Amino acid sequence: MATITPQMVKELRERTQAGMMDCKRALEETGGDMEKAVDYLRQKGLAAAAKKAGRLAADGLVDAYIHPGGRVGVLVEVNCETDFVAKTEDFQELVRDIAMHIAAMRPEYVRREDIPAEVIEHEKRILASRAQEEGKPEHIIEKIVSGRLEKFYSEVCLLEQPFVKDPDKTVGQLVQEAIAKLGENIQVRRFARFERGEGVAGPQDGAAE
Repeated sequence: MATITPQMVKELRERTQAGMMDCKRALEETGGDMEKAVDYLRQKGLAAAAKKAGRLAADGLVDAYIHPGGRVGVLVEVNCETDFVAKTEDFQELVRDIAMHIAAMRPEYVRREDIPAEVIEHEKRILASRAQEEGKPEHIIEKIVSGRLEKFYSEVCLLEQPFVKDPDKTVGQLVQEAIAKLGENIQVRRFARFERGEGVAGPQDGAAE
């Protein structure tokens, strides 16, 4: 049986806003699998944030962040359901924080589903070659590649990056907390990052789900 740590319970609670005991039970029932635990809570009607995730988010803000000195600039679109929430200080602060994070951490995509298949296949080939050069047994190379691919996602996908102002949570968890607090579905739709003297990184569109 998987060991359920307090940190796992805390992470699940932040993602779903479900009760502590419900989160612990969900992890126990799913063998510690975080994604299955989220689904478990949704099926039980206990995940406050997750229940809002399917609702249409067609309002929101486009915001800009220019780093002091004018070397880096970011445009980001974050959607919510109503103009009322878009005008709240909490939502506007969320958008500013996301824009600042993009400037600092240079994500390439909003989420892993936005990465073109050919990019993933290219990364898999590189990771497999590296594992072979390291002398890893052939029968475990696929597992090694899978694990290292998760690290790749956490480096290039905005929602999977540790949030620059609080590395104990991801940007995705930051958004989930905002969903639970504001009571509306919130989606990071797209962003473009500009750095003086370099090509533009983006725009990255994460609207398709």
